[in-house]
Amino acid sequence: MKLWCFGDSNTYGYDPCGFFGGRYAAPWPELLAEKTGFQVINDGKNGRMIPEREYEILQFRRDAERYSADALIVEGATAGTAAARMEAFLSRCSMPLVLLISTPPMVCGAWVPDDGLVEESKALSRQYEALAERLGIQFADAGEWDISLAYDGVHFTEEGHVRFADGLASCLEVIV
Repeated sequence: MKLWCFGDSNTYGYDPCGFFGGRYAAPWPELLAEKTGFQVINDGKNGRMIPEREYEILQFRRDAERYSADALIVEGATAGTAAARMEAFLSRCSMPLVLLISTPPMVCGAWVPDDGLVEESKALSRQYEALAERLGIQFADAGEWDISLAYDGVHFTEEGHVRFADGLASCLEVIV
């Protein structure tokens, strides 16, 4: 099984404590490969947003051809209009298996100064679950996996990456 992990800085493995935006030695896609034996492509990019513009969709399709993966795992952490953008994106995606993951809710921290952002991030899980049901794709809620977040309130700790990989491996046992 070849999995394509398309996501943002948490997929990339961004270490908010690292000097000049370092990277953890083993972010969750690499841990997932070790746990499952699957070939896992880590296509996480710091600052990535859900593809929306035509050139972004075109690049996604080129990457899909290049990677020729059996499944797409989409992880994203933004809230608000994220569900609508994700629906528009996934409606144009033609992968045989798609797993949409709602990341754990943010917590107050250096990058999350108020409870409003925390509450909005909690709502994203319900929106993504409803979206997955409408589109007939697989869904997982990483908010149920006890992921520890760094001081910024957004990014996984090293232990958080381990727990994310564990939760995802368990989920994949059921759907693959």
